[in-house]
Amino acid sequence: MERALTLAETALGLASPNPQVGCVLVADGNRFGEGTHLYDQIDHAEIVALKHAAAHGFDPRGSVAFVTLEPCSHHGRSGPCADALIAAGIARCVVATLDPNPQVSGRGAAKMREAGILVEVGLLEARARLLNNAFALSLTQARPFVTLKAALSVDGMLAPPPSQRTPAQPYWLTGPESRAEVQRLRHASDAILTGIGTVLADDPALNDRTGLPRRRPFLRVVLDTHLRIPLDSLLVQSAHDDLRIFCGPWELPAPVHALQQLGVRVTAVPAPGGRLDLKRILAHLHQEQVLSILLEGGSALNGAFLQEDLVDQAILFYADKELGPDAIPFALNRSGPSSLEQQFLSVRKRKFGPDLCVTGMLHDPWSSLPPTQLI
Repeated sequence: MERALTLAETALGLASPNPQVGCVLVADGNRFGEGTHLYDQIDHAEIVALKHAAAHGFDPRGSVAFVTLEPCSHHGRSGPCADALIAAGIARCVVATLDPNPQVSGRGAAKMREAGILVEVGLLEARARLLNNAFALSLTQARPFVTLKAALSVDGMLAPPPSQRTPAQPYWLTGPESRAEVQRLRHASDAILTGIGTVLADDPALNDRTGLPRRRPFLRVVLDTHLRIPLDSLLVQSAHDDLRIFCGPWELPAPVHALQQLGVRVTAVPAPGGRLDLKRILAHLHQEQVLSILLEGGSALNGAFLQEDLVDQAILFYADKELGPDAIPFALNRSGPSSLEQQFLSVRKRKFGPDLCVTGMLHDPWSSLPPTQLI
């Protein structure tokens, strides 16, 4: 199962909007077939593993299949993997976690058991679920999984006051090791989302600079209520059908047309009280099969997402610097990050260079499925 999970991890950026899944076939203690699911290649991990075995002349009858996610029991772009394992004569199937879709969860395992296959569920379940939190949330909540990322001073502030900053230039609070980790987080996400305030203050590119392969362009999303984004900003100038702007339902034909001519997609959404409807925006992105969003915003956007309980995970990088009480706060209309940490369902702490990174879950995307005892 460790090997199957490693295989699933290699599909980062290559499987969405499908889950990351790995499969290993074992006989007499030896691996003879393995595979991972890559969306563009259609075949699920189990089929890839079976084909791998066949290509090397191995017969899977009587073998054990280790799969990180329950084999499917329904027809999608391909046939049911549970049926394929049954037809292959697998004797035993060890599954890390059941399918998060409550409408089909358990059906693949049940189908294999009815065919006489010994099915065990729950081995390394926590690690397997962590891989597909976004996939699970998209099925159960019909919206993308939102990770709030923030670089903070030791006193919980985002940045110095504007009077102490250079206009249209990013302010680096954390070190290069933390910034490299942020790039990895971007690569692991389908989209990045920020507000117009950050665009005007920093003129960021908001791209994925890891150089790692991904099957879909990294979608950059800006919330710009009154469509103030400059046409000469880095975001607009680098747009190649990968920049999406949400604005209010105002009559703004001239700037909309100018942005569209530069390859930017503009969508108007309701703005009750002058604030964009965040749930409507997430619904739009869900319909476009965006599973995961990295939220890199300022105080207003952080506060708005937290206020509406739309943050599923927070990743906070703390630099060993103080910015003082006049600095820009972590989130408007909210207490500091320490109170947010008290709401975490689970906590992980790591060091990146001199910086401390605190990661916490605020929602469990798998809550519809209780933890499984290995059976």
